[in-house]
Amino acid sequence: MNILTAILFSLFFLGVIGVVINRLHLLSLLLCLELLLISLFLNISTWAQLHNSLSSLNFSILLLTLSACEASAGLALMVSLSRSHNTDLLTNFNLLQT
Repeated sequence: MNILTAILFSLFFLGVIGVVINRLHLLSLLLCLELLLISLFLNISTWAQLHNSLSSLNFSILLLTLSACEASAGLALMVSLSRSHNTDLLTNFNLLQT
């Protein structure tokens, strides 16, 4: 395992720890999810480059596209919830209550 792979795996686990710990604000949760997806993209891209695999490069581009869609949907959800509840604290959102 080279140093680049170790750094990318540590970025992934940093994102997992961020999701577990930062569940107070919606924006910090979205940023940690983005860190997870970007670290997965970089891991797959470096693996594809090391093994000369073009199909993995296609999968990494698909993952990057889905990451951008997730970011836009998450920000739209955050804006909608912030306007309706006047906060971005996740503890104040009780969406199952009518």
